[in-house]
Amino acid sequence: MSKLFSSFKLREVVFKNRIAVSPMSQYRAIDGHANDWHMVHLGRFALGGVGLVYAEATAVERDGRRTHGDLGLWDDAQISALKPIAEFISKEGAIPGIQLSHAGRKASERRPWHGETPVDQEDRSARGEDPWQACAPSAIPYAQGWPEPAELTDEDIQRVVQSFGRAAERARKAGFKMIEVYAAHGFLIHQFLSPISNQRTDRWGGSAENRSRFAVEVAKSIRAHWPEDYPLAFRLSATDWLDGGLEVEDTVRTAIALSKAGVDLIDCSTGGIGGKERPRRMKIEEGFQTPFAEKVRKEAEIATMAVGFLWNPQACEDILQAGKADMIALARELLDDPNWPLHSAGTLGDDTSFESWPIESGWWLMKRDRLLRKLGLRSD
Repeated sequence: MSKLFSSFKLREVVFKNRIAVSPMSQYRAIDGHANDWHMVHLGRFALGGVGLVYAEATAVERDGRRTHGDLGLWDDAQISALKPIAEFISKEGAIPGIQLSHAGRKASERRPWHGETPVDQEDRSARGEDPWQACAPSAIPYAQGWPEPAELTDEDIQRVVQSFGRAAERARKAGFKMIEVYAAHGFLIHQFLSPISNQRTDRWGGSAENRSRFAVEVAKSIRAHWPEDYPLAFRLSATDWLDGGLEVEDTVRTAIALSKAGVDLIDCSTGGIGGKERPRRMKIEEGFQTPFAEKVRKEAEIATMAVGFLWNPQACEDILQAGKADMIALARELLDDPNWPLHSAGTLGDDTSFESWPIESGWWLMKRDRLLRKLGLRSD
């Protein structure tokens, strides 16, 4: 069996393979509530054979949403719509996970297809969606043309920390078995971690230890509300790709601190702190973020997930075989082909007769394959 399709265990949760659906925001929620769209969107990945299905960035506070369409778990009433989704994913053999988030200064943003700019008068008139006040560790706008966020007080910070813990409790009640905290791509926790966005001089800023304090306190808060047997992950931007920003050595130190606070895996992404323009240092190519997962795994001695421009099953297998990461996360490749895991099992020789497919479709595909071969219409 390939490494990609071998099982993997974190705490007492066993993933049938090492493929994860990276959280992908759909912007289809209504006041934070999931609906049929989310059931179909996430359910198809479970049917497609992944080991871990992450629900998208889910706000722990109403004002922590990025857009009006974000999922939320700031209210007990939001549990019921997520519960059947987690149940379906579990029944199909995948582990249901959820990403908890707070957008910080990136809050009150328009959906991507409306421009990825701050909510404005057009949104109010066209969709009845009003802007709201964003917050951040320091009163520094996300990018040129963005409003100045309110600087969080110590009391505000403590409230947000507790909001993550309460959202974790709701995630448990909804049936999720793994949490990933969104601490990358310029969201609130990343804003605390990066010296570019955090210019505080109190215990939440300044030194690297102080800038990581918020992330560590969030991890502790979640662990206080999350079952001991269930794993906890953090998605980190391993580098800001900007001079004066986070470098991978900073992320290694943060990963060590998070591990001590009960975090089990680091999902290694990059960038996102300095506006929408791609930093000049950032060279995008196949698997370009994998070296960060490798370094964090080795030096922080924690499990990691590789993500970003991965689509070739053999390349993913090679990453795992070389010990560069423990799991592989895919996003847009799975949007293009929700059955990518099932097809990859065939490519890597783990399944040559559709046995890993749901029997309702695998039986028919096997029958078609036999007929085509018998008629000489397919030889591969």
